[in-house]
Amino acid sequence: MSPARRVVVTGLGAVSSIGTGVDEFTDGIKAGRSGVREITSFDSSDFPARLAGEVQDFDPASIVRVIDVDEWGRTAHFAAAAARLAVEDAGLELDEDTRATAGAIIGTTNGEAPSVDTLTRQWLDGGPATLSTDLVRRIPAGNIAAAVSVELGLYGETVVIPTACSAANYAIGSAADKIIAGESDVMVAGGADSVNRFTHAGFLSLGAVADGVPRPFDAERSGIVTAEGGAVLVLEELGHALRRGARIHAELLGYGLSCDAHHIVHPDAQSIAECIRTAHANAGIEAGDVDYICAHGTGTPTNDITEVTATRLVFGDEHPPMSSIKSMLGHTMGAASGFGAIACCKAIEDSFLPPTAHLRTVDPAFGEGIDFVGDGTPERAVRVAQNHGFAFGGNNAITIFGAYADREPVGAGGQRR
Repeated sequence: MSPARRVVVTGLGAVSSIGTGVDEFTDGIKAGRSGVREITSFDSSDFPARLAGEVQDFDPASIVRVIDVDEWGRTAHFAAAAARLAVEDAGLELDEDTRATAGAIIGTTNGEAPSVDTLTRQWLDGGPATLSTDLVRRIPAGNIAAAVSVELGLYGETVVIPTACSAANYAIGSAADKIIAGESDVMVAGGADSVNRFTHAGFLSLGAVADGVPRPFDAERSGIVTAEGGAVLVLEELGHALRRGARIHAELLGYGLSCDAHHIVHPDAQSIAECIRTAHANAGIEAGDVDYICAHGTGTPTNDITEVTATRLVFGDEHPPMSSIKSMLGHTMGAASGFGAIACCKAIEDSFLPPTAHLRTVDPAFGEGIDFVGDGTPERAVRVAQNHGFAFGGNNAITIFGAYADREPVGAGGQRR
């Protein structure tokens, strides 16, 4: 029997409201920097909440090398730019054999919603005859992954996964499966979304938007802040990475999925707990191996208490530190768990705990004994990090990352691979 194929993370690419490139992004996380400010991408004056985590002064042409930015929408720009940055971080030169099977799997919530917003205004102002055909061509969600494959010259599987706020974790798990199955040695995966009027109005109609900055796990939390960006990882078969002398940020130990369809917007703690257990089993670890949880942590009263209830069901009183980087970025929708994956890899590589910014008073409903990392960025050895992504309709996806070691994988049980 041939040895199992292991998947490692060799490249990280981030385009976010707190920094572009993995180093800037990581510096922003460590500093607890907030990317939340007044909305500039559309007129928000008629909304009661006017904050978002927008990427300021984003110039995709300064990052991408191949695609014509005029032919693609803003979300595709985020994905392609983050992918280019990830490949550069990986120091990866793609030869023709690798390009033939390497692919791009990207998650999203709303695709090219800004283009839809613009077309809607055109229709309302002048009727269907005034619609821009250029904008119409940008709308298909498949363009988001296609832009990545065109930018990088990839000929393998190119897919967009639209499972909303857990989509990037779905993409990472799906890409890893391609490598484990021997169908590819290299895949790029992550998520991208853009701030837009439609999404902002939708969350406002649900009563889910914060009345100020996001405060996950705080007793006074009031909701999310919509946000945007692109987060992409280069996943590589271990042997392929070692042969080219790649730097390894972390190892993808495994992942877990669940879809409970319990309620369109209300998460289910039991289903999330089962998803965590599935992820642990897939990664070959036990609950006690987890050193840090990058929470979904949206900052809505319902999500946070449900998430903590679920983790309590799995970890009991031996609960690892758990924080939410949405406190800094806002909720980047389909990119959210992609940014969480990057934060987990850097927490492992640099030995620190990402903070929960703006946390003043932990909600006493969570009980005692959980460190929500609300004060500074503690130095801490992190060997295993658990990354949460939960979405409407009960679409849950959890990825598990571990410190790479040139021996048996991290975890008491050994990987399933």
